[in-house]
Amino acid sequence: MADRVYPAAKPNPPPAAAAANGAPASFPAPKSQMYQRPIYRPQAPAKRRRGRSCRCSFCCCFCWALLVVILLAFVAAVAGGAFYLLYRPQRPSFTVSSVRLTALNLTSSPTAPVLTDAIQLTVTARNPNKKLVYFYDDFSFSAATAANAVPLGSATAPGFTHQAGNTTVFTATIAANGVTVDPTGASSDIKKSGGFSVVLDADTSAGVRVGSLKTKKMGIQVHCEGIKVTPPPPPPPAPKKVKGKNGTVLAPAPSPLAADTTPASATVSTAAHSCKVRVRVKIWKWTF
Repeated sequence: MADRVYPAAKPNPPPAAAAANGAPASFPAPKSQMYQRPIYRPQAPAKRRRGRSCRCSFCCCFCWALLVVILLAFVAAVAGGAFYLLYRPQRPSFTVSSVRLTALNLTSSPTAPVLTDAIQLTVTARNPNKKLVYFYDDFSFSAATAANAVPLGSATAPGFTHQAGNTTVFTATIAANGVTVDPTGASSDIKKSGGFSVVLDADTSAGVRVGSLKTKKMGIQVHCEGIKVTPPPPPPPAPKKVKGKNGTVLAPAPSPLAADTTPASATVSTAAHSCKVRVRVKIWKWTF
């Protein structure tokens, strides 16, 4: 018998892929339609916009800081207004009630005159507040001529606590002992035969107490102008001794006029001179 030859089995072709327009795709697929693995190409990271973000952060911080400052200023204004309406604070007042030039001696050197003087003064301090108490450190007094600011000496007075509505009187003696002064200013300002104007300054630190609350002390200056002092008259000359017939020294008999006179004293100025109170603020090396 003759052998029959059967054809070899062929694999079934894959189903035809539909074309884009709905028509069946041809088999085998052309090279252009065969699957190709995409090539990996790394991309550069996106650049961040740092400048814009920094500007936004700065603007936010500035706005918040400005808001906090405005809020604090508003709270301080409200607290200050309430404090003023409640306590009605007023500055203390200082008045020079009397001043006397008890000693004055200026040498006649044309290049370096030497000054020795003493000024006694009485100061009256008043606290017009009803609920505020002031407390002062020691006072440092200084005096100078009004025209050319020739120094006349310095003094120190103890501090005190100034109760509400209280009036305190204290004294001080401003003195200079052998101080060399400017010859031009001293010769024109300091007159031994007539009065001349002086300026008084007192520096201290003061604080305020309201109930149990106490503020920090700050510098103040009491400035007094328009004060006129008169030098004391010179002492009377000593009487001359008279010798008797036998060589004995006889004391001269006092005249009736001399017996009735009292020793000359310095002229006291009792006119009240109001002073200005200035607050001195110190910032680093500068004082305002």
